[in-house]
Amino acid sequence: MQREGHKCGRHRVRRLMRLMRLVPIYQTPNTSKKHPQHKIYPYLLRELPITKPNQVWCVDITYIPMQRGFLYLVAIMDWYSRKVLGWRLSNSMEADFCVEALNEAIAKYGKPEIMNSDQGSQFTGFEWTQALKDADVKITMPLGDFTNHLPVIDGKGRWVDNRMIERLWRSLKYECIYLNAFETGSQARAGIGKWLAYYNTERPHSTHGILTPDEAYERKVEPVRLAA
Repeated sequence: MQREGHKCGRHRVRRLMRLMRLVPIYQTPNTSKKHPQHKIYPYLLRELPITKPNQVWCVDITYIPMQRGFLYLVAIMDWYSRKVLGWRLSNSMEADFCVEALNEAIAKYGKPEIMNSDQGSQFTGFEWTQALKDADVKITMPLGDFTNHLPVIDGKGRWVDNRMIERLWRSLKYECIYLNAFETGSQARAGIGKWLAYYNTERPHSTHGILTPDEAYERKVEPVRLAA
């Protein structure tokens, strides 16, 4: 809003949102189920300052409600800039659509040093982990339980780890999904693609002041330092 010339602050917007009762009231399917036989990789991000693009990427899956049923959406985000680097829609929870999004992101932007994910079976299985190993990317997973998107509070991981991409899901659903009630996968793909392009190129992220994720990715700004 400030970039478009409106004089407003975070507290005023928050107050108005409260007056309009803009709060989450939905229940979502569980998209992160562990596989008991898959390897869980160690957590590598404790006290690690995130200072540049492609240092750490994160990945997550959410569900997209349709008029009939729902689809699954995976997105890969650069932690430093919050830029969405790759995404895919699927009607199943198989790992192949996650690997496709990963390959797209690496082809466009190069590889990250570290990939962070929850312990869902898509991200602990052979197809996903082997794709990262082939690209020489380190794998990290919080040792706490993110299967219900609960914060890690036992010191084994940082509770903000999953919050970054959860905020993306919340904005996408309130500003795009819930307003359009897509009927087909092609409609959902077009609508989500348009919104993600807006998110990357036009919507400033609070972490970087008035810079958009695209601008923060291309231009070095103040380091993002997260509490351990």
